[in-house]
Amino acid sequence: MENPNTPKLGNQICFPLYVIAKEITGMYRPFLDELDLTYSQYLVMMVLWENDGLTVNQIGEKLYLDSGTLTPLLKRLEVKSLLQRNRKKEDERVVEVSLTEQGKNLQMKACAIPGKMVEKLNISADDLAELKTTVDKILNKIEK
Repeated sequence: MENPNTPKLGNQICFPLYVIAKEITGMYRPFLDELDLTYSQYLVMMVLWENDGLTVNQIGEKLYLDSGTLTPLLKRLEVKSLLQRNRKKEDERVVEVSLTEQGKNLQMKACAIPGKMVEKLNISADDLAELKTTVDKILNKIEK
């Protein structure tokens, strides 16, 4: 006998959001493979392309990641010579992250990715903008 109060997968907002995030992230893979980046590394690089010289904590705030998750990502990007991490002289607990020339140069190749994704998704710019607006509204309510 079915309990009418049992949550149903098809009625949940979390499930389609989970699936779409997973699927879209996967769609980025071929484009990011060309740059030798994972999706998480790509996110870090986008933050630094927008604002070079941020601290680990500032990057973490922008990406909703704690330093325990972010530090291994930064180390791998540093091994690839895309960024460098330096402790601040004023406070050695604070680590500042800066792009290398190689990291800055990668930005030009990455500029093509958003357009490729729009083409691959085959959805109008208006529909994408509407979706982003709705998701941003929900995210802002969660953050409060």
